[in-house]
Amino acid sequence: MKKLAWTAAALFAAAFALGPSGTMAQTQGPAQAQKQCDERTKVLGHLANKYQEAPVAIGVTSAGGLVEVLSTGDGNTWTIIVSKPNGVSCLLAAGEGWRAIRFDEHAADPRA
Repeated sequence: MKKLAWTAAALFAAAFALGPSGTMAQTQGPAQAQKQCDERTKVLGHLANKYQEAPVAIGVTSAGGLVEVLSTGDGNTWTIIVSKPNGVSCLLAAGEGWRAIRFDEHAADPRA
């Protein structure tokens, strides 16, 4: 099964945003002054209803968090969330123009 590079990028972004305790890092700036968190089912429902986004990638952090990338079928919008084991999900990032790319094993090999 071929891996997709964007899955690794999403997991890297989530790991970067998580502190050593596995909780959301404090965000700075006026647009993200408050964390956007709620029950996972509510977050997924909101993203599905308002933006027609569905999960396209998923992974587990070393701290036990569940990282999900959601996107529309055409990639028009995307959202990355992380869910804690207690069922609370928080927004990590969102944007437009999501594109899946194939993982190139030769390009990723430092010996090549």
